[in-house]
Amino acid sequence: MSSVHPVDERLPTGKLAALGFQHVMVMYAGAVAVPLIVGRALKLPPEQVAMLISADLFCCGIVTLIQSLGATQWFGIRLPVMMGVTFASVAPMVAMANKTPGAEGAQLIFGAIIGAGIISILIAPLVSRMLRFFPPVVTGTIIAVIGISLMRIGINWIFGNPFGPTAPSIVNPEHAKWLSEVGSMANAAVTPVAGASAPLANAVPAIPKGLAIVGSVPNPKYAPLNGVFVSFVVLVSILMIAKYTKGFISNISVLLGILIGGVVAYSMGMMNFDKVGKAAWFDFVEPLQFGMPVFDPVLILTMTLVMIVVMIESTGMFLALGDMTGRKVEQQDLARGLRTDGLGTLIGGIFNTFPYTSFSQNVGLVGVTGVRSRFVCVAGGVIMIVLGLIPKMAALVESLPTVVLGGAGVVMFGMVAATGIRILGTVDFKNNKNNAFIVAVSIGTGMIPLIAPNFKQWMPHDLHPLIESGIMLASIAAVALNLFFNGAKGGSAEETIAAAKQADSH
Repeated sequence: MSSVHPVDERLPTGKLAALGFQHVMVMYAGAVAVPLIVGRALKLPPEQVAMLISADLFCCGIVTLIQSLGATQWFGIRLPVMMGVTFASVAPMVAMANKTPGAEGAQLIFGAIIGAGIISILIAPLVSRMLRFFPPVVTGTIIAVIGISLMRIGINWIFGNPFGPTAPSIVNPEHAKWLSEVGSMANAAVTPVAGASAPLANAVPAIPKGLAIVGSVPNPKYAPLNGVFVSFVVLVSILMIAKYTKGFISNISVLLGILIGGVVAYSMGMMNFDKVGKAAWFDFVEPLQFGMPVFDPVLILTMTLVMIVVMIESTGMFLALGDMTGRKVEQQDLARGLRTDGLGTLIGGIFNTFPYTSFSQNVGLVGVTGVRSRFVCVAGGVIMIVLGLIPKMAALVESLPTVVLGGAGVVMFGMVAATGIRILGTVDFKNNKNNAFIVAVSIGTGMIPLIAPNFKQWMPHDLHPLIESGIMLASIAAVALNLFFNGAKGGSAEETIAAAKQADSH
């Protein structure tokens, strides 16, 4: 009889590779979504967005190896954990990108990520003891708001952004022509005629600086029916695969739906592979490609608050995983795992990518397959590193039209909200009616930036980065209201494990 615990079991190489590849497939769509969202929000050129995808895959692999294998006595929980970019960080990063696009915005984002990573490493032991402040009523509410906030991105992928070239309405060409002619007349009126001693009489007043004409004509680039059709094909494909298949195929329904959508988009002339052909077969991921990061204290605080929420969620995942694998997770194990969240985030900021956490859909896969060996995730980490070193893979993902990603985004981001709702399903609303107040007010607070984005226009400018994220407002409200109504008693570890097992998507 073997004395090796199933978590430490080393499987045959072929089986390890197959199971590791399955873990990669389950998380791949989620892993590439964040760099696509943030890269396009920063208005980066396609080759830089592709670089972000490669960097993300590379760092996913590195951090997964640290978490599953362990590194010194300080890092790595040594359980079957796949690490990926958390969707909880997307909304604050998109807000930063919208405010400061381009390389300057990237420097601010990566500065905030590096700062938050360092702080997360330092506070990990403290966070591992903060579970009582984050019972399921708090974490479920926060995750539901994350999903609802992200849904806006998925819907805009389908129809087009409400501002810029794809805005629903454009300026009437006749109105624009009239304004141009008036402008020319105003300029001519104040220009002296050759030989004349004074400007022309009856001058047309100069056009006021900053005058703009509001769009009043439908924009053909907004919600084109062929794009909506492709998104619909992707969505239906995902639902059909999820309903009529089982096991591994069902687990990668989102990825297969994206592939089907890509084929349809290509057949309709909406996609080409020029950028894939130009991309290299192999390239190293270089650190700090956008220059030295900029460390803004408010942005670092914002990202640190996101990381605290992420680490609390990771705590629940680690406890659930320990329960599923039969290995008891002690306080020091939790601290090691959470330090790795921080270390992964620090590595991500240095290598031009984003905050990392344990991917809960992969935790669910451990329960589905019954394979508890952490070396399966080690194999998955190696595969991710290899994918990150092949720029053609990233270029292929970047070439996908946003309408393809939109159909999948409705599912991916909706599943995040559904995860929060399922966690809330473990909350006792019958005997503690105050829990309903916590959820109601927190969700309402989280919707403020979504519904009224200009609510902060008269507030101090320094506060804006802290309050323009609905996720941040909902998190603060949920924690504060839970303390007000329920105190700091929190729930038991058993409740936390039960809630964590409800989550299967970030």
